[in-house]
Amino acid sequence: MTAKVHIMLKKGILDPQGKTIHHALENLGIDQIEEVRMGKLIQLQLGDVPEEEAENIARQACTKLLANPVIEDFRIELVND
Repeated sequence: MTAKVHIMLKKGILDPQGKTIHHALENLGIDQIEEVRMGKLIQLQLGDVPEEEAENIARQACTKLLANPVIEDFRIELVND
């Protein structure tokens, strides 16, 4: 089982990396994009565990270490390998 953890800054939090990427894309002539938000993808290999346990382990990892709940939201996607 693999848990893919998608972490993004919450709406309203300034995203300087996203702004920089957006500006660079405009400089390349790609100006149809209205906004860029930068995030993180973290993959957790969990071995052969039930889906509910995998979700709990990934959620604990996020709340205790991987995500900053003050400024970031996270979403967990479970994938059977």
